Amino acid sequence: MRNLKFTSILLILMIALAAAVAVCVAIGSTYIPIGNAAKTLIGLGDEASSLIIIKLRLPRVLMAVLVGASLATAGAILQALVRNPLASPDLVGISGGATVASVLFLTFAAGHLSIQWIPLFAILGAFITAAINYAAAWRQGISPLRFVLIGIALATAMGALTTFALKIGPPYMASQALGWMTGTLYGTAWKHVWALLPWAAVLLFAAIYLSRYLNVLELGDELAVGIGTPVQRARLFMLVLSVGLTGAAVGMSGGIGFIGLMAPHIARRLVGPKYGRLIPTAALVGALLLLAADLAGRTLLLPSDIPAGVFTAAIGAPFFLYLLLAKRKGA
Repeated sequence: MRNLKFTSILLILMIALAAAVAVCVAIGSTYIPIGNAAKTLIGLGDEASSLIIIKLRLPRVLMAVLVGASLATAGAILQALVRNPLASPDLVGISGGATVASVLFLTFAAGHLSIQWIPLFAILGAFITAAINYAAAWRQGISPLRFVLIGIALATAMGALTTFALKIGPPYMASQALGWMTGTLYGTAWKHVWALLPWAAVLLFAAIYLSRYLNVLELGDELAVGIGTPVQRARLFMLVLSVGLTGAAVGMSGGIGFIGLMAPHIARRLVGPKYGRLIPTAALVGALLLLAADLAGRTLLLPSDIPAGVFTAAIGAPFFLYLLLAKRKGA
C-alpha cells in the first residue's frame, strides 16, 4: 500500500512538473497559447514560437528544474546527516563557500575561462568550506550540533569574504555579481544548462542510489555502528554528495535560498521519512518550487525581471520561523 502511495505521488509530481514546464515556457512578455507551446516542445511549432521557447525560455526553465532538484536533494541529505530539520546548505555555510568561489570566477576569470568551468569552481569553494567545517567539528567523530553551529559561523564569514571579493574586483563587475548573488536565472542559455547537467545528473542519481545510508544514520551513531554501518565514512560520502549538488547549483544560479530547507519538509509530509522515497520526491518538489518562483519573478512586474531568490526568501524565511517555533514548542 505504501509503495502504491509513493508511486502515485511521484507520478502526480512528474505530471505536475511537465505541466509546469509547459506553462512556464508559454507565459512571459509574449504570451504563447499552451497548446502551441506544447507543440513547439515536441518540434511541431512555428518559427516564431520556436525562437522564443526553444532559444530563450526553455534553457531557463530547465535550469530552474536542475537547480531546484539539486538544492532540495542537498538539503534533504544535510538534514539527515545532522539530524536537524532546520539544516540546509545556505544556513550552514556550504552555499556561502560556493558563492565566494563563483564571485571570484565572475570577477577575475570570466573573460579568460569558459562558463563551463564555473560549476567546478563553485564545487571547490563549497568543498573547502565543508572541509573546514568538518575538521573543526571533529572530536573523535562528527557532532551534528557542532557541525551546525560552526556552519552558521562559516556562513557569516563567507558573506564577508564575498563582499571583500566584490570590493577588490573591477567596479563594473560588482553590479552583475550582486544581482547574481541574490539568486537569479536571468540570462540562462543552453551552454549553462549543458554545464550543470552532467554534475546534477550524476550526483542526483548517486544520492537516490545511496539513500539507504541516510535511513541508518538517522537511527544514531551507536545503533548504526551496531548493525555494521561505517558511520563516519558513510556520513563523509553523503556530505560530499550534498556539497557537490549545492556547489554546482549555486555556481549556475547564485544564492537561491530556502529551497533546500522547504522541499524536504514538504516531501516528508507527502511520502514519509524513508529517504529512498523522500529524496526523489524532494527533488521534484524543489524543481516545482523554483519554477514557480522564477515564473513569478519573470511575470509579476513586467518588464522587470525579479530574481527568483527574492521569492524563495519571501516564502522561506517565514517557513524557517514556523519550523523554529514548532521545534521549540515540541521541545
